[in-house]
Amino acid sequence: MTEQFEQLKIIPVVKLDRVQDAVPLADALVQAGLPCAEVTFRTEAAADAIRTMRAAHPGMLLGAGTVLTTAQADEAMDAGAAFLVSPGLNPRVAEHCLKRGYPILPGVCTPTEVEAALALGLDRLKFFPAQAAGGVAMIKALSAPYTMVRFLPTGGVGPDNLREYLACPSVFACGGSWMVADRLIRDGKFDEIRKLSAQAVAIAREA
Repeated sequence: MTEQFEQLKIIPVVKLDRVQDAVPLADALVQAGLPCAEVTFRTEAAADAIRTMRAAHPGMLLGAGTVLTTAQADEAMDAGAAFLVSPGLNPRVAEHCLKRGYPILPGVCTPTEVEAALALGLDRLKFFPAQAAGGVAMIKALSAPYTMVRFLPTGGVGPDNLREYLACPSVFACGGSWMVADRLIRDGKFDEIRKLSAQAVAIAREA
Protein backbone atom coordinates (compact mmCIF):
# COMPACT_ATOMS: atom_id res chain seq x y z
CA MET A 1 0.00 0.00 0.00
CA THR A 2 2.78 2.46 0.87
CA GLU A 3 4.30 1.96 -2.59
CA GLN A 4 1.06 3.09 -4.22
CA PHE A 5 1.02 6.21 -2.05
CA GLU A 6 4.65 6.90 -2.91
CA GLN A 7 3.92 6.66 -6.62
CA LEU A 8 0.93 9.00 -6.42
CA LYS A 9 2.50 11.38 -3.85
CA ILE A 10 -0.82 13.18 -3.34
CA ILE A 11 -4.06 11.84 -1.86
CA PRO A 12 -7.09 14.08 -2.53
CA VAL A 13 -9.17 14.36 0.65
CA VAL A 14 -12.79 14.54 -0.45
CA LYS A 15 -16.07 15.47 1.23
CA LEU A 16 -19.07 14.39 -0.80
CA ASP A 17 -22.54 15.52 0.23
CA ARG A 18 -24.23 13.96 -2.81
CA VAL A 19 -23.63 10.52 -4.27
CA GLN A 20 -24.33 11.85 -7.78
CA ASP A 21 -21.12 13.89 -7.58
CA ALA A 22 -18.97 10.81 -6.97
CA VAL A 23 -18.47 9.62 -10.56
CA PRO A 24 -17.88 13.07 -12.13
CA LEU A 25 -15.31 13.70 -9.39
CA ALA A 26 -13.63 10.35 -9.97
CA ASP A 27 -13.60 11.00 -13.72
CA ALA A 28 -11.88 14.36 -13.18
CA LEU A 29 -9.23 12.89 -10.89
CA VAL A 30 -8.46 9.97 -13.22
CA GLN A 31 -8.25 12.28 -16.23
CA ALA A 32 -5.83 14.51 -14.31
CA GLY A 33 -3.51 11.59 -13.64
CA LEU A 34 -4.47 11.35 -9.98
CA PRO A 35 -6.51 8.13 -9.72
CA CYS A 36 -7.08 8.15 -5.98
CA ALA A 37 -9.25 9.68 -3.27
CA GLU A 38 -9.80 9.59 0.46
CA VAL A 39 -13.56 9.96 0.87
CA THR A 40 -14.22 11.32 4.34
CA PHE A 41 -16.94 9.84 6.52
CA ARG A 42 -18.21 13.30 7.41
CA THR A 43 -21.39 12.87 5.40
CA GLU A 44 -24.04 10.17 5.04
CA ALA A 45 -23.13 9.84 1.36
CA ALA A 46 -19.59 8.57 2.03
CA ALA A 47 -20.10 4.81 1.80
CA ASP A 48 -22.33 4.97 -1.28
CA ALA A 49 -19.91 7.43 -2.89
CA ILE A 50 -17.03 4.98 -2.42
CA ARG A 51 -19.15 2.15 -3.77
CA THR A 52 -20.15 4.19 -6.83
CA MET A 53 -16.61 5.36 -7.54
CA ARG A 54 -15.28 1.82 -7.18
CA ALA A 55 -17.81 0.54 -9.74
CA ALA A 56 -16.99 3.33 -12.22
CA HIS A 57 -13.20 3.14 -11.79
CA PRO A 58 -12.14 -0.27 -10.40
CA GLY A 59 -8.46 0.68 -10.62
CA MET A 60 -8.69 3.78 -8.45
CA LEU A 61 -6.99 3.78 -5.06
CA LEU A 62 -9.99 4.59 -2.87
CA GLY A 63 -9.95 5.00 0.86
CA ALA A 64 -12.15 6.29 3.65
CA GLY A 65 -11.18 9.19 5.88
CA THR A 66 -12.41 10.54 9.21
CA VAL A 67 -13.07 6.97 10.35
CA LEU A 68 -13.96 7.36 14.03
CA THR A 69 -15.68 4.07 14.91
CA THR A 70 -15.35 0.36 14.26
CA ALA A 71 -18.76 0.44 12.56
CA GLN A 72 -17.55 3.08 10.11
CA ALA A 73 -14.44 1.02 9.42
CA ASP A 74 -16.56 -2.02 8.55
CA GLU A 75 -18.95 0.06 6.45
CA ALA A 76 -16.09 1.66 4.51
CA MET A 77 -14.35 -1.62 3.73
CA ASP A 78 -17.63 -3.25 2.74
CA ALA A 79 -18.19 -0.34 0.33
CA GLY A 80 -14.84 -0.98 -1.36
CA ALA A 81 -12.34 1.19 0.52
CA ALA A 82 -8.78 -0.08 0.20
CA PHE A 83 -7.48 1.84 3.22
CA LEU A 84 -8.75 3.80 6.20
CA VAL A 85 -7.58 7.10 7.68
CA SER A 86 -8.49 8.60 11.04
CA PRO A 87 -7.76 12.08 12.40
CA GLY A 88 -6.41 10.68 15.66
CA LEU A 89 -5.25 7.43 17.20
CA ASN A 90 -8.16 5.53 18.74
CA PRO A 91 -6.69 2.25 20.02
CA ARG A 92 -10.05 0.48 19.85
CA VAL A 93 -10.57 1.40 16.20
CA ALA A 94 -6.95 0.69 15.29
CA GLU A 95 -6.98 -2.72 16.96
CA HIS A 96 -10.26 -3.59 15.23
CA CYS A 97 -8.79 -2.69 11.85
CA LEU A 98 -5.61 -4.65 12.46
CA LYS A 99 -7.58 -7.68 13.61
CA ARG A 100 -9.64 -7.62 10.42
CA GLY A 101 -6.69 -6.86 8.15
CA TYR A 102 -7.78 -3.34 7.23
CA PRO A 103 -4.90 -0.99 6.32
CA ILE A 104 -5.25 2.03 8.61
CA LEU A 105 -3.35 5.31 8.91
CA PRO A 106 -4.19 6.87 12.28
CA GLY A 107 -3.46 10.53 12.90
CA VAL A 108 -0.66 11.60 15.24
CA CYS A 109 1.17 14.83 16.05
CA THR A 110 3.14 14.10 19.25
CA PRO A 111 5.86 11.65 20.36
CA THR A 112 3.41 9.99 22.77
CA GLU A 113 0.97 9.30 19.94
CA VAL A 114 3.75 7.97 17.71
CA GLU A 115 4.80 5.55 20.45
CA ALA A 116 1.19 4.44 20.95
CA ALA A 117 1.00 3.69 17.24
CA LEU A 118 4.29 1.79 17.30
CA ALA A 119 3.02 -0.27 20.22
CA LEU A 120 0.19 -1.38 17.94
CA GLY A 121 2.64 -2.26 15.18
CA LEU A 122 1.85 0.79 13.03
CA ASP A 123 4.71 2.79 11.51
CA ARG A 124 2.92 4.49 8.59
CA LEU A 125 0.99 7.36 10.13
CA LYS A 126 -1.02 10.42 9.21
CA PHE A 127 0.51 13.62 10.58
CA PHE A 128 -2.43 15.87 11.43
CA PRO A 129 -3.07 18.76 11.55
CA ALA A 130 0.20 19.09 9.68
CA GLN A 131 0.72 22.80 9.25
CA ALA A 132 -0.84 23.80 12.58
CA ALA A 133 1.24 21.17 14.41
CA GLY A 134 4.57 22.50 13.16
CA GLY A 135 4.73 21.42 9.54
CA VAL A 136 7.92 20.03 8.03
CA ALA A 137 10.02 21.15 11.01
CA MET A 138 7.90 19.07 13.38
CA ILE A 139 8.01 16.04 11.08
CA LYS A 140 11.81 16.26 10.97
CA ALA A 141 11.94 16.56 14.76
CA LEU A 142 9.73 13.48 15.21
CA SER A 143 11.73 11.55 12.62
CA ALA A 144 14.97 11.94 14.56
CA PRO A 145 14.10 9.45 17.34
CA TYR A 146 11.52 7.53 15.29
CA THR A 147 13.53 6.69 12.20
CA MET A 148 11.26 3.74 11.39
CA VAL A 149 8.16 5.92 11.02
CA ARG A 150 7.00 7.59 7.81
CA PHE A 151 4.26 10.18 7.61
CA LEU A 152 1.31 11.29 5.50
CA PRO A 153 0.93 14.99 6.39
CA THR A 154 -2.59 16.35 6.00
CA GLY A 155 -4.07 19.66 7.06
CA GLY A 156 -2.78 22.92 5.65
CA VAL A 157 -0.93 21.22 2.79
CA GLY A 158 -1.35 23.06 -0.51
CA PRO A 159 0.39 24.00 -3.76
CA ASP A 160 2.63 26.52 -1.98
CA ASN A 161 4.19 24.01 0.44
CA LEU A 162 3.64 20.65 -1.26
CA ARG A 163 7.21 20.49 -2.60
CA GLU A 164 8.64 21.17 0.84
CA TYR A 165 6.65 18.35 2.42
CA LEU A 166 7.44 15.85 -0.33
CA ALA A 167 11.14 16.69 -0.12
CA CYS A 168 11.18 15.43 3.47
CA PRO A 169 12.57 11.85 3.49
CA SER A 170 10.13 10.67 6.15
CA VAL A 171 7.08 11.78 4.14
CA PHE A 172 5.72 9.13 1.79
CA ALA A 173 2.79 11.19 0.43
CA CYS A 174 0.61 14.18 1.29
CA GLY A 175 -3.12 14.51 1.78
CA GLY A 176 -4.83 17.64 0.53
CA SER A 177 -8.21 19.06 -0.38
CA TRP A 178 -7.37 22.21 -2.31
CA MET A 179 -7.95 20.53 -5.68
CA VAL A 180 -11.26 19.02 -4.53
CA ALA A 181 -12.63 21.88 -2.44
CA ASP A 182 -16.22 21.56 -1.23
CA ARG A 183 -17.38 24.58 -3.22
CA LEU A 184 -15.97 23.18 -6.47
CA ILE A 185 -17.78 19.88 -6.00
CA ARG A 186 -20.99 21.59 -4.85
CA ASP A 187 -20.97 23.89 -7.90
CA GLY A 188 -20.19 21.06 -10.32
CA LYS A 189 -16.89 22.61 -11.40
CA PHE A 190 -15.25 19.32 -12.32
CA ASP A 191 -13.22 20.91 -15.13
CA GLU A 192 -11.62 23.15 -12.50
CA ILE A 193 -11.01 20.14 -10.27
CA ARG A 194 -9.31 18.36 -13.17
CA LYS A 195 -7.15 21.41 -13.86
CA LEU A 196 -6.10 21.86 -10.22
CA SER A 197 -5.45 18.13 -9.85
CA ALA A 198 -3.25 18.09 -12.94
CA GLN A 199 -1.31 21.05 -11.56
CA ALA A 200 -0.84 19.18 -8.26
CA VAL A 201 0.46 16.14 -10.13
CA ALA A 202 2.96 18.36 -11.98
CA ILE A 203 4.20 19.87 -8.71
CA ALA A 204 4.57 16.41 -7.17
CA ARG A 205 6.60 15.16 -10.11
CA GLU A 206 9.05 18.04 -9.68
CA ALA A 207 9.46 17.39 -5.94
